[in-house]
Amino acid sequence: MGIGVLEDRHLDRPPGTSKLGEEQGPSFDAASTSELKRDGNIILVPQPSDSPNDPLNWSILQKNSIMLILAFSSGVTTSLGPMISPGLVVISQQYKVDPDTVATFMVGSILLFTGAVTFFTASGANIWGKRPFFVISTILLLISNVWGTFADSFPSLAAMRIFQGIASAPLETLVTSTVSDLFFVHQRGFRLSLWGVMLGTGVLLGQIISGFIIQSLGISGTFAISALIFCLILPLMYFVVVETTYSKPRSASTADDWRPDSRASSVDIKNLKGDDPATEPKETYKSQLRLFRGRLSGDSFWRGVVKPFPLICFPAVIFSTLVYASFFCWLLMIGVLSVSIFSAPPYSLNPAQIGLTNIPLAIAALVFSPISGWMADAIPVWMAKRNGGIFEPEFRLVLMAIAIPLSTAGFIGFGMASSKGLSLTWCLVWITMHSIAVPFASQASISYVIDCHTKDANQAFVTINFVKALLSFIASTIGNGLLARYGPKDLFMGIAFLNLGISLLTIPSYIYGKRLRSWVARSDWAKKI
Repeated sequence: MGIGVLEDRHLDRPPGTSKLGEEQGPSFDAASTSELKRDGNIILVPQPSDSPNDPLNWSILQKNSIMLILAFSSGVTTSLGPMISPGLVVISQQYKVDPDTVATFMVGSILLFTGAVTFFTASGANIWGKRPFFVISTILLLISNVWGTFADSFPSLAAMRIFQGIASAPLETLVTSTVSDLFFVHQRGFRLSLWGVMLGTGVLLGQIISGFIIQSLGISGTFAISALIFCLILPLMYFVVVETTYSKPRSASTADDWRPDSRASSVDIKNLKGDDPATEPKETYKSQLRLFRGRLSGDSFWRGVVKPFPLICFPAVIFSTLVYASFFCWLLMIGVLSVSIFSAPPYSLNPAQIGLTNIPLAIAALVFSPISGWMADAIPVWMAKRNGGIFEPEFRLVLMAIAIPLSTAGFIGFGMASSKGLSLTWCLVWITMHSIAVPFASQASISYVIDCHTKDANQAFVTINFVKALLSFIASTIGNGLLARYGPKDLFMGIAFLNLGISLLTIPSYIYGKRLRSWVARSDWAKKI
């Protein structure tokens, strides 16, 4: 048993299980790993080819530059949804529209259409590469914000938000698979945490800033500022974020996806080493700037569109979908409902002041996202060293031990504090606890599914993001109605126990995860997907 992870009776190394250290297990001897490429004493997973055009071989400066720009752009794009939250009451009064309808079209619609369009963008990115989708998405988001600046009616604003949701899809869902393109398994946690920092601060900091903008410049001012930001992002996206999809085979079988047929099997070194010639000429920068490279894959576009649906049958995808969607849905719901709670007595805050209530949440995201990212790499590596050098994706799930109690206490505390009219400080303390929990839960769920299904990371995250979008749309549509009907205490108590029930799926996922991965790998139906 690998530190609580039950061994599989059929495969020694189901998808996701890999060798990270020098310690030798029963299926690995010194000869079998001596020639593998390493980072210190850590065997690189996946094994890179010898080609200078393999993104895994690019300089760390280039990799981090691409990641930083994408993470920042993704954070700004994500902020477009909730940034309007401090002004929901203003829009409702200005256009004489009820609060739930305003929340549905101003917040929920952008999330729903982003989630729906990702099925098409993820499939297209697998075939034509990610770069054209990133650049086109940036251009369309710039146009949408210019539209929002000059919109003078609620229907125009509603149509703009739908268009914005469509344009947002690539920058919200293709970043995780880019991490898989550029970084090795032991490096992904920190980079995902960078992305998590940008997402968390984008959602929260966007509301802080937009609160002041709405107070002084009105709703149109928020879109004008956003348009200026995308004017800065566009040249960075075009000139720095080159194509990261590597279409050539790195080897017949790599350390990442090699699977023995029995527990007695051993690794064939010839199959683990990259076989691309080191003398292959490096692609010129001018060539890298091409937007379109033709088809990089022979896969069917429409089959790729529907592929995320059957992936929901994979246990790792089910778990990650429920956890990630739950934690982010409630974070959004807190943002929407806090506007109603804090704008009413005894708090009676204006839009700028409501925006400021997100400061402790943003600080929590800035501090704990990198900590969670470091832990998402350090803890699994530490556990792998104590597991004979064998890494199991389930080691990532240890982070849920931090997320579960924080989120549960945060929901219960906020519901009770706001229902009793306690000081604003107490309310912020409790909702900040959930904000701290979010990066740990997202790190655990996203890195887990990437490790389990690296080749299907694009489609897996499409499934995850769509469920998140659907739940967020429903929550933003009915949230104010539920708050009025049940009050904050009962509503957030219900959210706490629902989230707790979902989070406790971590226990069986950790214990039986390896056997479930093996079951998927051996299933005929899974091979057809």
